[in-house]
Amino acid sequence: MYYKLSAVITTPRTPHKKKARKVGYQKAAATATTTARAALMADPSDDFPAAAKKPFFLPRSFTYHHHPGRPPIAKPRFAPDGPDKRPKVVLYSTSLRGVRRTFDDCRSVRAILRGLRFAVDERDVSLDAAFRRDLQAALKGRPFALPQVFVGARWIGGAEEIRQMHEAGELAKMLEGVARQDPAFVCHGCGGVRFVPCSTCSGSRKVFIEEERRLRRCVECNENGLVRCPDCCY
Repeated sequence: MYYKLSAVITTPRTPHKKKARKVGYQKAAATATTTARAALMADPSDDFPAAAKKPFFLPRSFTYHHHPGRPPIAKPRFAPDGPDKRPKVVLYSTSLRGVRRTFDDCRSVRAILRGLRFAVDERDVSLDAAFRRDLQAALKGRPFALPQVFVGARWIGGAEEIRQMHEAGELAKMLEGVARQDPAFVCHGCGGVRFVPCSTCSGSRKVFIEEERRLRRCVECNENGLVRCPDCCY
């Protein structure tokens, strides 16, 4: 009995064929992914539960003055028998961020005063040059750094003095007789900026005089065309 042997000849795989096969696998995987996505878009209820289809929203913060169902605050919460006639804390500050340390000092002092529920009359020297002149006159020409705190004509101190008195518990005792205010109060007239555009010139700083037939400088507003908010600054 004779057996016929057949030789199986195998050829080594070349890198070109390996690369072609890999590309083919990638195309097949991409086609399968596209088909699956199309099926999910066509009928997503078959693959996902109803709870997963609903978007998840974070609950709105209930801190500060965002309270659903709560009526808006239109006026500061003073004594119920009428406006508080006690003096307010006057804070000279700036809203410019040119000097980081000065901006941070103004923000920290403002937070301390509001945290103690004091009614703060903040005067931004960057929005009205008259405030800077008033501060220089109150300090009698002495060099100063913002912020500066007063009660009436009485100077309380700057950022460092306010921090030290607050940490020692002396600030609340020193300002015991000043007016109080809800720290969540936000003026609806200015949004807390304490300035509004001039109603006479609409912020252009110029008014037309019919008798003279020319424009003149508006005397009601400052150099920025702003006036102090009549709802919260008087």
